[in-house]
Amino acid sequence: MTYGIAAASLAEARARAADIALEQTVEIPADIVPEGYIAETIVGRIEALEPDADTETNAGNGGRFRATLSYSPDSIGGELPQLLNVIFGNSSLQPGLKVVGFRLGETLSRQFPGAAFGITGLRALVKRPRGGLIAAVIKPQGATAESLAAIAYRCALAGADIIKEDHGLANQPSAPFQARCEQIGRAVARANAETGGASLYFANLNGPHETLMEQARFARTAGAGGLLVMPGLLGFDLLRRLSQDPEIQLPLMAHPSLLGSHVLSSDSGFSHGVLFGAIMRLAGADISIFPNIGGRFSFSRADCLDIAEQCRDTDGIGRPILPSPGGGMSVERAAEMHAMYGEDVVYLLGGSLLRHGERIGGAIQAMRQALEAAISRESKAPD
Repeated sequence: MTYGIAAASLAEARARAADIALEQTVEIPADIVPEGYIAETIVGRIEALEPDADTETNAGNGGRFRATLSYSPDSIGGELPQLLNVIFGNSSLQPGLKVVGFRLGETLSRQFPGAAFGITGLRALVKRPRGGLIAAVIKPQGATAESLAAIAYRCALAGADIIKEDHGLANQPSAPFQARCEQIGRAVARANAETGGASLYFANLNGPHETLMEQARFARTAGAGGLLVMPGLLGFDLLRRLSQDPEIQLPLMAHPSLLGSHVLSSDSGFSHGVLFGAIMRLAGADISIFPNIGGRFSFSRADCLDIAEQCRDTDGIGRPILPSPGGGMSVERAAEMHAMYGEDVVYLLGGSLLRHGERIGGAIQAMRQALEAAISRESKAPD
């Protein structure tokens, strides 16, 4: 694990790194750590410590340093919550500490295989071998199941690759979960039958924990081709469980609700790429949603590219997954977004689509044409 550390000197940074090694494992003072197995295997080890070349400006009272620590798989016990606990449990309560990278060793890589589908699997499901995928968001909260299904039908008819429920759709009386799944599932299936398309409907899981697996199974039976999960609200281990359940076998889209405060500090929490890239892969997400540059949120271009890179890194955890920027997305920005993200991306279109009303299908088709034109121009450009 690599941590960014705010410290006034290298000596202070080393002391803070040593504290992390203890805090994240045995959580007792160094002078009372039992000799033998606990001291030699369980306590974290400092592998490297150096000034952070990327952030040489002062932070707080001093500079920034990077410390790489290693932990034994014996500390994990093969369980995802404990792995996250070791990565950044108690130390997350300390100011001036930030998780900026991590890798799994051979043992943990076997225990945590990551996404069940990944980029290749998702492209096969939606029958789109290249180019950015388009995900239309159906909303708003308060709409009836019938009206949401009508929007989903028009989006699927126009060729949206994914029809995603808004994360605020739960079990409200206006569109109860089961009725909504059934109606939207039928609507998307009807559109696919009429066009020969392969749009996937992603149902949103949102409710008491004891009902979530039942919700997932019901959604699949009702015609969902994927599931939307909010790990910040429901837990990262739910993603893992869903990705590995043989009765479900659906691609998973992770939503960032409640996770923003983990990345917004410059010197605490997680880097954007670690949380929305590496950890989402670790938990089993196939698509990771995050706020796009130019929308109503504050992620920078560098933040967004960091997320996309860690989602798609071929040396990352398990299969590479698809980054999904949302916000500030439009036909006019399609070429800019293609130049920034490339082809392996899911473009999330929400409120901007709903402005088109019954002509929403035309907006989706215009976005597709704009993305295809960007690919065409790129292929014709001289080397």
